[in-house]
Amino acid sequence: MAGPVMEPMLPKSFLISAVRKETPDTFTFELAPANGGIAPYGPGQFNMLYVFGVGEIPISISGDPRKPQTLAHTTRAVGPVTKAMSRLGRGDSLGVRGPYGTQWPVAEAAGRDVVLVAGGIGLAPLRPAIYHIMANRDHYRNCVLLYGARTPQDILFRKDLAQWRASTDIEIHVTVDRGIPCWRENVGVITTLIPKAPFDKLNTVAMVCGPEVMMRFTVMELLQRGVPPQSIYMSMERNMKCGVGFCGHCQHGPTFICKNGPVFRYDLIEEWFAKREI
Repeated sequence: MAGPVMEPMLPKSFLISAVRKETPDTFTFELAPANGGIAPYGPGQFNMLYVFGVGEIPISISGDPRKPQTLAHTTRAVGPVTKAMSRLGRGDSLGVRGPYGTQWPVAEAAGRDVVLVAGGIGLAPLRPAIYHIMANRDHYRNCVLLYGARTPQDILFRKDLAQWRASTDIEIHVTVDRGIPCWRENVGVITTLIPKAPFDKLNTVAMVCGPEVMMRFTVMELLQRGVPPQSIYMSMERNMKCGVGFCGHCQHGPTFICKNGPVFRYDLIEEWFAKREI
């Protein structure tokens, strides 16, 4: 006789309470539970989102951990599940499993400089950490956000960026790969911003999220600036399928990204991160 369904694999029904189009191909869902409440989550964790009849996909939580009434998830419409999600609207249902995974080291960073480096949609997983830092600004020293996008039209969370800049509590530098005539900020890869970041190399925590090639060169630049490997954290969000380490798709060396990550301290995965075929 079959046993009961395991709770980690059982999605709960959530309703889409709001949809925001961030860029031409990127959108944010705000989700409210159909029944019950929302499990507490920390900056950097992810949920498995299930589109009924299509499939599920891991997506980082991009909302404010201080506002537990809703869940926010930001994603691009690039595959079957996310394209199906892009066709949903307010009042439609999604299945949600989670939260899963490790968190950004916002507690460990207290009393230190903080450097946040985001490439493209990598700003979404870092957004909860920024919310936390801004809400507890007196716990941190210098705080700087370095953000890179493909074009000015691809910049995420424009309202947030404007509010954060206006507060003067965080220094923000933005770069794009391809500028337009009215663009007045930096043009170039994100590593060109690192020399502009004010931080004490021996008293800094760096949090990095974006495409792996971007993270690879960002880590190299941070190490050259003198940031210790144990002070650099990365979010490795690739190949996750189940969220609980059953399927093995996300094995990275001896670790499973969904169980041991997605946020890793660089010195603990340095050997495997340097091997491109893994």
